[in-house]
Amino acid sequence: MGKGKIYMLPTPIGDTPVWDVLPQYNRTVIDRLEYFIVENTRSARRFLSRAGIQRPIDSLRFAELNEHSTPEAVAELLTPVLAGTDAGVISEAGLPGVADPGADLAALAHLRGVEVVPLVGPSSILLALMASGLNGQSFAFNGYLPVKQPERGRAIRHFEKRAQTERQSQIFIETPYRNLKLFEDFLKECNGNTLLTVAADILQPDQLIRTAQIRDWKAKTPDIHKRPAIFILGV
Repeated sequence: MGKGKIYMLPTPIGDTPVWDVLPQYNRTVIDRLEYFIVENTRSARRFLSRAGIQRPIDSLRFAELNEHSTPEAVAELLTPVLAGTDAGVISEAGLPGVADPGADLAALAHLRGVEVVPLVGPSSILLALMASGLNGQSFAFNGYLPVKQPERGRAIRHFEKRAQTERQSQIFIETPYRNLKLFEDFLKECNGNTLLTVAADILQPDQLIRTAQIRDWKAKTPDIHKRPAIFILGV
Protein backbone atom coordinates (compact mmCIF):
# COMPACT_ATOMS: atom_id res chain seq x y z
CA MET A 1 0.00 0.00 0.00
CA GLY A 2 1.26 3.49 -0.84
CA LYS A 3 1.46 6.46 1.47
CA GLY A 4 -1.62 8.41 2.49
CA LYS A 5 -2.12 12.15 2.05
CA ILE A 6 -2.32 15.03 4.50
CA TYR A 7 -5.37 17.24 3.96
CA MET A 8 -5.20 20.71 5.52
CA LEU A 9 -8.83 21.32 6.54
CA PRO A 10 -9.88 24.94 7.19
CA THR A 11 -12.52 25.74 9.80
CA PRO A 12 -14.83 28.76 10.12
CA ILE A 13 -13.76 31.81 12.09
CA GLY A 14 -16.01 32.26 15.11
CA ASP A 15 -19.56 30.93 14.97
CA THR A 16 -20.07 31.40 11.23
CA PRO A 17 -22.10 28.45 9.83
CA VAL A 18 -19.68 25.94 8.36
CA TRP A 19 -21.02 25.75 4.82
CA ASP A 20 -21.50 29.51 4.57
CA VAL A 21 -17.71 29.92 4.35
CA LEU A 22 -16.36 26.55 3.20
CA PRO A 23 -16.87 25.08 -0.30
CA GLN A 24 -18.89 21.89 -0.68
CA TYR A 25 -15.82 20.07 -2.02
CA ASN A 26 -14.39 20.19 1.51
CA ARG A 27 -17.37 18.13 2.68
CA THR A 28 -16.55 15.31 0.26
CA VAL A 29 -13.01 15.12 1.63
CA ILE A 30 -14.02 15.33 5.29
CA ASP A 31 -16.72 12.66 4.89
CA ARG A 32 -14.23 10.01 3.78
CA LEU A 33 -11.53 10.67 6.39
CA GLU A 34 -11.25 8.56 9.53
CA TYR A 35 -8.04 9.99 11.02
CA PHE A 36 -7.80 13.61 12.19
CA ILE A 37 -4.76 15.42 13.58
CA VAL A 38 -6.12 18.36 15.54
CA GLU A 39 -5.04 21.23 17.73
CA ASN A 40 -7.80 20.46 20.22
CA THR A 41 -9.96 17.32 20.14
CA ARG A 42 -13.02 18.91 21.72
CA SER A 43 -13.04 21.83 19.25
CA ALA A 44 -12.44 19.48 16.31
CA ARG A 45 -15.32 17.22 17.30
CA ARG A 46 -17.57 20.28 17.61
CA PHE A 47 -16.53 21.45 14.14
CA LEU A 48 -17.22 18.05 12.58
CA SER A 49 -20.61 17.92 14.31
CA ARG A 50 -21.51 21.37 12.98
CA ALA A 51 -20.34 20.26 9.54
CA GLY A 52 -22.84 17.38 9.63
CA ILE A 53 -20.39 14.66 8.57
CA GLN A 54 -21.94 11.37 7.50
CA ARG A 55 -20.12 8.94 9.80
CA PRO A 56 -20.47 8.82 13.63
CA ILE A 57 -17.91 11.06 15.28
CA ASP A 58 -17.21 8.43 17.93
CA SER A 59 -15.95 6.13 15.17
CA LEU A 60 -13.20 8.58 14.19
CA ARG A 61 -9.62 8.65 15.42
CA PHE A 62 -8.23 11.91 16.83
CA ALA A 63 -4.64 12.77 17.70
CA GLU A 64 -3.57 16.14 19.07
CA LEU A 65 -0.86 18.39 17.64
CA ASN A 66 -0.25 21.64 19.50
CA GLU A 67 2.50 24.03 20.54
CA HIS A 68 3.67 21.55 23.17
CA SER A 69 4.12 18.61 20.78
CA THR A 70 7.71 17.35 20.61
CA PRO A 71 9.38 16.45 17.29
CA GLU A 72 9.07 12.80 18.30
CA ALA A 73 5.32 13.19 18.89
CA VAL A 74 4.90 14.90 15.51
CA ALA A 75 6.70 12.03 13.81
CA GLU A 76 4.43 9.51 15.54
CA LEU A 77 1.36 11.34 14.21
CA LEU A 78 2.61 10.73 10.69
CA THR A 79 3.05 6.97 11.16
CA PRO A 80 -0.49 5.98 10.03
CA VAL A 81 -0.11 8.20 6.95
CA LEU A 82 3.13 6.50 5.98
CA ALA A 83 1.22 3.22 6.24
CA GLY A 84 -1.42 4.39 3.77
CA THR A 85 -4.04 6.26 5.84
CA ASP A 86 -5.18 9.73 4.75
CA ALA A 87 -5.30 12.35 7.52
CA GLY A 88 -7.10 15.64 7.99
CA VAL A 89 -5.39 18.46 9.93
CA ILE A 90 -7.73 20.79 11.83
CA SER A 91 -6.75 24.05 13.55
CA GLU A 92 -8.74 25.86 16.23
CA ALA A 93 -9.96 28.40 13.66
CA GLY A 94 -9.11 29.33 10.09
CA LEU A 95 -6.26 27.73 8.20
CA PRO A 96 -4.14 24.90 9.62
CA GLY A 97 -0.44 25.50 9.14
CA VAL A 98 -0.77 29.31 9.14
CA ALA A 99 0.23 30.68 12.55
CA ASP A 100 -0.56 27.14 13.65
CA PRO A 101 1.40 24.04 14.76
CA GLY A 102 0.08 22.12 11.74
CA ALA A 103 3.05 23.60 9.88
CA ASP A 104 5.37 21.23 11.76
CA LEU A 105 3.46 18.21 10.49
CA ALA A 106 3.38 19.55 6.92
CA ALA A 107 7.14 20.13 7.02
CA LEU A 108 7.80 16.57 8.16
CA ALA A 109 5.37 15.21 5.57
CA HIS A 110 7.39 16.83 2.79
CA LEU A 111 10.59 15.31 4.18
CA ARG A 112 8.95 11.87 4.17
CA GLY A 113 7.53 12.21 0.65
CA VAL A 114 3.90 12.58 1.76
CA GLU A 115 1.63 14.78 -0.35
CA VAL A 116 0.10 17.76 1.50
CA VAL A 117 -3.22 18.99 0.08
CA PRO A 118 -4.53 22.44 1.15
CA LEU A 119 -8.28 23.04 0.98
CA VAL A 120 -10.00 26.42 0.59
CA GLY A 121 -11.12 28.33 3.68
CA PRO A 122 -11.00 31.66 5.55
CA SER A 123 -7.83 33.29 6.85
CA SER A 124 -8.34 36.19 9.27
CA ILE A 125 -4.89 37.47 8.26
CA LEU A 126 -5.74 37.81 4.58
CA LEU A 127 -9.34 38.88 5.18
CA ALA A 128 -8.11 41.77 7.32
CA LEU A 129 -5.57 42.75 4.66
CA MET A 130 -8.21 42.53 1.93
CA ALA A 131 -10.43 45.03 3.74
CA SER A 132 -7.68 47.30 5.08
CA GLY A 133 -6.90 49.35 1.99
CA LEU A 134 -3.20 48.89 2.79
CA ASN A 135 -0.60 47.43 0.43
CA GLY A 136 -1.68 43.93 -0.59
CA GLN A 137 1.20 43.60 -3.07
CA SER A 138 3.90 43.54 -0.41
CA PHE A 139 3.12 42.47 3.15
CA ALA A 140 4.61 40.51 6.04
CA PHE A 141 2.90 38.52 8.77
CA ASN A 142 4.96 38.96 11.93
CA GLY A 143 2.85 37.06 14.44
CA TYR A 144 3.18 38.24 18.03
CA LEU A 145 5.22 41.23 19.15
CA PRO A 146 7.32 41.03 22.33
CA VAL A 147 5.13 41.38 25.41
CA LYS A 148 7.46 43.48 27.55
CA GLN A 149 9.11 46.86 27.11
CA PRO A 150 11.55 48.05 25.91
CA GLU A 151 11.64 45.13 23.43
CA ARG A 152 8.09 45.79 22.27
CA GLY A 153 8.70 49.48 21.61
CA ARG A 154 11.81 48.71 19.58
CA ALA A 155 9.95 46.08 17.57
CA ILE A 156 7.05 48.40 16.78
CA ARG A 157 9.38 51.16 15.61
CA HIS A 158 11.34 48.63 13.52
CA PHE A 159 8.23 47.40 11.72
CA GLU A 160 6.85 50.92 11.31
CA LYS A 161 10.11 51.87 9.58
CA ARG A 162 9.76 48.88 7.25
CA ALA A 163 6.22 49.93 6.43
CA GLN A 164 7.42 53.46 5.66
CA THR A 165 10.60 52.69 3.72
CA GLU A 166 9.44 49.57 1.86
CA ARG A 167 5.71 50.39 1.71
CA GLN A 168 5.19 46.88 3.07
CA SER A 169 2.11 46.20 5.20
CA GLN A 170 3.08 44.76 8.60
CA ILE A 171 0.56 42.33 10.10
CA PHE A 172 0.33 41.24 13.74
CA ILE A 173 -1.83 39.15 16.05
CA GLU A 174 -2.24 39.30 19.80
CA THR A 175 -3.80 37.30 22.62
CA PRO A 176 -7.33 38.80 22.86
CA TYR A 177 -7.08 39.94 26.48
CA ARG A 178 -3.93 41.92 25.59
CA ASN A 179 -5.44 43.68 22.56
CA LEU A 180 -5.96 47.04 24.22
CA LYS A 181 -2.42 47.16 25.59
CA LEU A 182 -0.99 46.50 22.12
CA PHE A 183 -3.29 49.14 20.64
CA GLU A 184 -2.08 51.65 23.24
CA ASP A 185 1.53 50.80 22.45
CA PHE A 186 0.96 51.43 18.75
CA LEU A 187 -0.43 54.87 19.61
CA LYS A 188 2.55 55.57 21.86
CA GLU A 189 5.33 54.38 19.57
CA CYS A 190 4.15 55.25 16.03
CA ASN A 191 4.14 58.52 14.11
CA GLY A 192 0.84 60.34 13.86
CA ASN A 193 0.53 59.83 10.09
CA THR A 194 1.19 56.08 10.16
CA LEU A 195 -1.86 54.02 9.21
CA LEU A 196 -3.18 51.36 11.56
CA THR A 197 -5.84 48.80 10.70
CA VAL A 198 -7.74 47.13 13.52
CA ALA A 199 -9.87 44.13 12.50
CA ALA A 200 -11.82 42.21 15.14
CA ASP A 201 -14.34 39.34 14.97
CA ILE A 202 -13.98 39.07 11.20
CA LEU A 203 -16.99 37.51 9.43
CA GLN A 204 -19.12 37.90 12.56
CA PRO A 205 -22.25 40.10 12.68
CA ASP A 206 -20.43 42.63 14.91
CA GLN A 207 -17.12 42.65 13.02
CA LEU A 208 -14.93 45.73 13.23
CA ILE A 209 -12.54 46.62 10.41
CA ARG A 210 -11.19 50.17 10.36
CA THR A 211 -8.05 51.82 8.96
CA ALA A 212 -7.06 55.28 10.18
CA GLN A 213 -4.00 57.35 10.99
CA ILE A 214 -2.54 56.97 14.46
CA ARG A 215 -3.50 60.56 15.30
CA ASP A 216 -7.14 59.79 14.47
CA TRP A 217 -7.18 56.57 16.48
CA LYS A 218 -6.24 58.61 19.57
CA ALA A 219 -9.71 60.17 19.55
CA LYS A 220 -11.52 56.86 20.08
CA THR A 221 -10.42 53.50 21.46
CA PRO A 222 -12.03 50.59 19.60
CA ASP A 223 -14.02 47.92 21.43
CA ILE A 224 -11.57 45.05 21.02
CA HIS A 225 -11.10 43.69 24.54
CA LYS A 226 -11.06 39.88 24.45
CA ARG A 227 -12.07 39.85 20.76
CA PRO A 228 -9.93 37.95 18.20
CA ALA A 229 -8.14 40.72 16.32
CA ILE A 230 -5.62 41.50 13.59
CA PHE A 231 -3.47 44.66 13.55
CA ILE A 232 -1.77 46.06 10.44
CA LEU A 233 0.68 48.96 10.11
CA GLY A 234 1.01 50.73 6.77
CA VAL A 235 1.40 54.02 4.95
